[in-house]
Amino acid sequence: MINNTFLPVILAWHPVLIVLLIILGVLLAVLIALSIVGRKMQKKQEANEATMKQSSQVMSMLIIDKKRLKLKEAGLPQIVMDQTPKYMRRAKLPIVKARVAGRTMNFICDQKIFPVLPVKKEVKAVISGIYIMDIKSSRNNLETPSKTKVGRLERLRMKAQKTLDANKK
Repeated sequence: MINNTFLPVILAWHPVLIVLLIILGVLLAVLIALSIVGRKMQKKQEANEATMKQSSQVMSMLIIDKKRLKLKEAGLPQIVMDQTPKYMRRAKLPIVKARVAGRTMNFICDQKIFPVLPVKKEVKAVISGIYIMDIKSSRNNLETPSKTKVGRLERLRMKAQKTLDANKK
């Protein structure tokens, strides 16, 4: 038998427990919905990549410039702006200005190959529409950018070490 002194304590916590259980249920439902939507989007992305690979072609191009620009500033065709979702229009994309078959064109580049893409050099790239998917070859070896960023203090140390080495000789 329950002691009568604990009954008011249990009844006082009862609404708090109900609210916590409701919040937990809502969070669980949101988590399940996000996982289902995520799976659907992943399947859609894989299908888009497959169609892009089918319609891709290898072209020789001279890379003039590469920058990260907003879609409005990139100089891409208006149809690209119309087909882009509104939330992506403000994002900065890797844009490559290249000369292909005597015409200067702007391309959207893949995030993975953008740092490796050489500027003012000729490359053979895999292109699907205005999207550069991969680099097949380059006349010069492709240089991978350094992964570690050298800080200001480290640069000063390196400079001081060079001057010390120069003074010892």
